[in-house]
Amino acid sequence: MIIFKNLSDISEKLPNAVVTIGNFDGVHLGHREIFRRVKQLAAELGGVSVVVTFVPHPLKVLAPEKSPLLINTYAEKETLIEASGIDYLIEIPFDEKFAAITAREFVGTVLVEKIGVNKLVIGYDYAFGRNREGDVALLRQLGEELSFKVEVLEPISNGRTIFSSSLIRTMMMNGDVKGVVSLLGRHFSLGGTVVHGHHRGKGLGFPTANIETDKELLPKDGVYAVKVKIDDVLYDGACNIGSNPTFKDERLAIEVFLFDFEGDLYGKDARLYFIDRIRGELTFPDVPSLQKAIAKDIERCREILRDAAIIEYREYLVKD
Repeated sequence: MIIFKNLSDISEKLPNAVVTIGNFDGVHLGHREIFRRVKQLAAELGGVSVVVTFVPHPLKVLAPEKSPLLINTYAEKETLIEASGIDYLIEIPFDEKFAAITAREFVGTVLVEKIGVNKLVIGYDYAFGRNREGDVALLRQLGEELSFKVEVLEPISNGRTIFSSSLIRTMMMNGDVKGVVSLLGRHFSLGGTVVHGHHRGKGLGFPTANIETDKELLPKDGVYAVKVKIDDVLYDGACNIGSNPTFKDERLAIEVFLFDFEGDLYGKDARLYFIDRIRGELTFPDVPSLQKAIAKDIERCREILRDAAIIEYREYLVKD
């Protein structure tokens, strides 16, 4: 996949470009279906598939207080879109100046003159441009005027639930990491670096790795059964997300105890795959009570993880 991080990097129109536009946060199964249709149309035309998105998310510029916690980092989104088999990803830098462009200007100067759109594929409720004026009706009108076709996809669902980034965020904030797999098409994961923490785990008999991540959206505070990939090796583990109320910590921490692991992890990159939630975060009256609870959590996690297999984006996307 070729990535353009600025429109000025595009030196000539793309051949028979089939384009879709959106934020595509989460790259969930609904997004995957859009990409599949874009690729199908591009193949029929002998052209290329193109995804146009914006960095940062427009609401981070226009209304930061309303900006959602992003499901993916921008780097993760690039990786997921590439794994979807898209030919070109165009990441338009979004600022107040760009936000002032009308939908008509965007279509004419960006989609038509710069990219060379042949067909545009959008979701039924998508709108863009100044004051979100670029709705389906306007796009169809502009398609007639500027000689490109517009295909509008109906809501995409699994027969019961419409795939939605907003719904995924709600589920994650409720700790439903197991249920969200049916919308994401993969286990929710986060990547980070192992850093020094309070070093309490070893004293408790359960040495933990503290993960520092730039992921915005995290599962609800609590204890989770996780699979952890380090140096391409997969380990079972128990992860606690929270502020450790028993010790009255104030800073949110992500701590993971790897089962049957010995060695130094500091400075290593790790990716955590969240399989299931065990319980919420609790305050314990004393250290022995905490140790007893941790031992019980680990036993429960081992049971859950014994036969569990993670679903990664590479496994569910590259088969298309």
